[in-house]
Amino acid sequence: MTPTAPASRRRVPARWIAAAAIALLIVLMAVSTEYRTAETAAAAAPKRFDPAAFGAQNYQAKVVPAIQAAAVDLPVLLKALAGDKDAAGQKYGKRQGTGPYTFAVKGTGTAGKARSALLPVTVEGLPDGTRVSLQIGPAINGTALRDAAGFITFGQFTNQVEYADAATALNNEMRGRLLGGLDAAALDGKEITFTGAFTLLTPQTVTITPVAIS
Repeated sequence: MTPTAPASRRRVPARWIAAAAIALLIVLMAVSTEYRTAETAAAAAPKRFDPAAFGAQNYQAKVVPAIQAAAVDLPVLLKALAGDKDAAGQKYGKRQGTGPYTFAVKGTGTAGKARSALLPVTVEGLPDGTRVSLQIGPAINGTALRDAAGFITFGQFTNQVEYADAATALNNEMRGRLLGGLDAAALDGKEITFTGAFTLLTPQTVTITPVAIS
C-alpha cells in the first residue's frame, strides 16, 4: 500500500485561494475608499464659470484701465490703417490667431442723433467717407472690450461658450455702469470725448464699444 501523505503537505484547493484573494481585495478596497458627504463632494467639484462675477471683477478694475492705457487717437489709427493695414494692426491692435485686429481708441467729435442703438460721431481728420458710431444699447454687440483688454485669452476658459460669455458679461457691465445714466438724446449736436474699442471689419465703418463718454 502507498502511504498516505501527511496532512500538512496536502494541496490547498484553488477555489479556496481564489476566495481568499477576493476577500482580501474587498478588505483593501474598503480601507482605501474615501467616503464623502454631499457637501465635501460639491466643494471638490470644478467650479462652474460665473459670467456675471467675471464681469464685475474685471470690467472696472482691469478692462477699463487697460483700454484707456492702450487707446490711440482715432485719426492717427485710421490714417495708419489706410496706409498699411497689417503694419497698423501689429503696432496698435491686439488679436488671437488669425482673427481681425481689435483696437483701443480715443477721440473727440460732435455727436449726432442717436438711432438704432448707435450714436453717430463726426470726428475731424478722418479719411473721407469714414462713419464713426458709439454703441449705446440697449443691446451691446461684439467682443471688442474683451479682446482689446489684451490680458483675456481663450486658454483661460474651459470652452468657446465660456469665452463668449466673458465678452457678453463685460458688455453688460459696461452698459450698467456707463450707459444706464446716459441721455443720448441730449448729446445731439454736442461735442463729446470718448474712449473705447472696436474690431476692425472695414476702416470705413467704425463701431466703437465705449468705456467712457464725456
